[in-house]
Amino acid sequence: MNYLITGGVMHAMRTLAKVMTPVVELTKKQDGKYMLTCTTLIRNTSIEFNLDEEFDEETLDAHRVKSIITQEGNKLVHFQKSSGYRKETTIIREFEPDQLKMTLTADNVTCTRIYKPVK
Repeated sequence: MNYLITGGVMHAMRTLAKVMTPVVELTKKQDGKYMLTCTTLIRNTSIEFNLDEEFDEETLDAHRVKSIITQEGNKLVHFQKSSGYRKETTIIREFEPDQLKMTLTADNVTCTRIYKPVK
């Protein structure tokens, strides 16, 4: 919960985050761009990006940020920066055969989420 407070997430969204079970999907399109989709009961988001290229993003909690995603082996490193009060955020998504490990860091506060494959 400290991560969400540090990240500037409003109280109502923090409360909902405790009970949400997002479904995350990463696909590569024919044109080479990636599509990262997050589906929840409250809101769905989708970002389309090329590796190593900055793009505009609206986060799940409706903040506008500038983002860049790079690849390091089996990891996607996602850096978000904002001109507002929201802290700069780094999200590392580590893809393993049996799980997706997502490590989020803002202002030296870290949160780890583990996602299991949908069967």
